[in-house]
Amino acid sequence: MDVARIKWTGKRGFLGTDEAGHSVMMDAKAEYKGDGSGIRPVELVLHGLAGCTGMDVISILEKKRQDIRGLEIVVHGRQRTEEYPKIYDRITVEFIVTGYGVKPDAVKRAIELSEEKYCSVKGMFGPQVEVETTFSVVEAPAPGSSVQSGESE
Repeated sequence: MDVARIKWTGKRGFLGTDEAGHSVMMDAKAEYKGDGSGIRPVELVLHGLAGCTGMDVISILEKKRQDIRGLEIVVHGRQRTEEYPKIYDRITVEFIVTGYGVKPDAVKRAIELSEEKYCSVKGMFGPQVEVETTFSVVEAPAPGSSVQSGESE
């Protein structure tokens, strides 16, 4: 069983730690009596989703022998405003995969497997949360090539 220990640090600040001692600072915006000194707790859901699906996608692409050199995931969440709790009702997840000869079909399938089968965070969302996913594949510069900027000869 996982354990999270959360301690109040004053105003609306809380320090969360796990059993291994890793920590995360949470706080509210100033308009909600916080200092803005940490991630808002609801935003941690977006971080958790990105981290969870990212681990899945990397693992699947490695098994597919794709030469991945970078992965960036940008997640946007829209909270409902008219009723409580103010959950995210729409989330967009954008994957930017960098590598050599990476097959877009492999990336698409890796994302599908993560969303439909493996990502525990995504699995906790109910039908009231719409999740839209997009991806792009960026070809990495060939090994040994130099990227020049500015003037050409």
